Parts: sequence; C-alpha cells; structure tokens
Amino acid sequence: MKINFIGVPLFYGCDREGVNLGPNDLREKGVIELLERNNHEVYDLGNLHVPEILECDKYTHHNKMKYLNAILNVNKNLAHQVYSSLESKSFPLVIGGDHSLGLGSISGCSKYHDNMAVIWIDAHGDINTHETSPSGNVHGMPLAAAMGIGHDTLTDLYYQGQKVKPENVFILGARDLDEGELKLIEDYNLNVYTTEDIRKLGLEEVMRRVQNTLIEKKIDAIHLSYDIDSLDSTLVPGTGTPVADGLSVDECKYMLKHLIETRLVKSMDFVELNTKLEEGDSTISICMELIDYISKYL
Repeated sequence: MKINFIGVPLFYGCDREGVNLGPNDLREKGVIELLERNNHEVYDLGNLHVPEILECDKYTHHNKMKYLNAILNVNKNLAHQVYSSLESKSFPLVIGGDHSLGLGSISGCSKYHDNMAVIWIDAHGDINTHETSPSGNVHGMPLAAAMGIGHDTLTDLYYQGQKVKPENVFILGARDLDEGELKLIEDYNLNVYTTEDIRKLGLEEVMRRVQNTLIEKKIDAIHLSYDIDSLDSTLVPGTGTPVADGLSVDECKYMLKHLIETRLVKSMDFVELNTKLEEGDSTISICMELIDYISKYL
C-alpha cells in the first residue's frame, strides 16, 4: 500500500504544548522504517506549517474558541492534503498533534468519498460546540463540526456544508462526556459505545453491531480517527487528557483489526501523544506497537 505520512504539529486545539512534537518524536523512533518493514511504500510528506500565535492572542478571533484562525488554517491545508492523497490512490496517515486536526482529515475524505463513515476511538466525544464547551479547546469540537453542528467557520471548513451524516458516525471507548455532548448524542441518536457498553456487551458484540450498521448504511469508506487516550490512563501518561477505566492495548488491537479487515478504512488519524508529560518512553512505545499492528493489517 502507498501511505502518505502527514505530520500535523498542532497543539492549539488542546492548549497544551508538547503534543505538537508527536510527529517528529515518532519519526525519531523509526516509525517510517517500521511502516516500510510491513511492506508499505511510504511517502513522508513532512509536517504541515503551523503559524506561531502568542498565548495572549489565543482569543483574538473568537471569545469562546482558542486559536481559532490558526486551527482553521492548518485544517484547511490538511483537508486538501488528505483529499490529494486519496486522489493519488494513497492512504493518508495523519499524525498529530491534537485531535482538532480530525476536522481537516474528515473534510478531505468527505470531498473524495460519496458515503463515508467516521469511527472515532476516544475517551471523549469531541462533539462540543463553542456554546457547550467548558474549556474553549477546539480539540473537543471537531466531530460535531464535521456533522455540521457548531460554528459556521468550523462546519464550512474546506467546502460548505456537512461532511459526514450523524448516523454514519461511531464513537467507541468514550467515558468522559460533557453535558452538551450527552444531549447531542440523545438528540441525534448517535452510535456511541462507551467503555461501560463495551464491558457489558463484550467487544465481539460491539464490533458486530458496528459492522452490521456499516453494511446497512452501504458505507463505501471509513475514516478511522484514533486518540491514544482511548487507552486506560495508567497505560498512557504521555497524553494530555488521560481518563481512568479505559481500554487495554489488546482491546484496542481487537477493534482496530476488525475495522481494518472490513477493507473500508481508507484514511486514519493517530493523535494526542505528548512525550513531555512523562519521564521515560512507555507511551510512545505503545504508540509504536499500535502503529506496527495497524500497518500489518492495512
């Protein structure tokens, strides 16, 4: 497979430095060589340019969304790079950076595919808007914006209108949902499987339900957006918003394998590694393990 490795050194969405180092940290660990060892033709497209914004200016463009214009700029460029990758029959592997980049990835995929699904594996829903977000951090808003919910500067990124239908969105592993997100889940009857649901139903049943829905909706492509905080907080100290009672590495591998084996996964994000938050390299080692596992099934 031809893989376009796209680095997005963005921390403005989470407002916590360190996560912007993720793409280069993984390169230094040998992630490109790892992908090549798994028989992929890898094109390292480098890192997208992220404009430098002073902290004192983070609310300049909106009083409830931090660093808005810079995030929009990066995401617009990412959307076009993802779209161009798909046009060239390559697999865009987007490495963050924080999860606000998910809006750009989805926007690029949506322009290319006719009936796509988004599978969001994350401890958080990332379906807040500027009106419901308790923090003003845009990494908590990209999935809502992709569904056409929220501020029009986000919802109309790259091209005007909704990028993915709410019924084609799946959130897996969530366990830290804000009040506004819970209401949105109810209002739109979103496909959400929390860690509690996964424990109750079992992973096999959850994946069976997801795959049946994909077939029922006649999905032609999946954008898979993976946040490492889906893992239990004890496993990933090197991420900005760790949450207890999360998934094990084996549970994540099980989900990723079953999704990739549908042969519908055509693009992927891998986000929220922040090596500045821990001593040692346990988190980045798990990231390398997961990327290695994923690439064996692509």
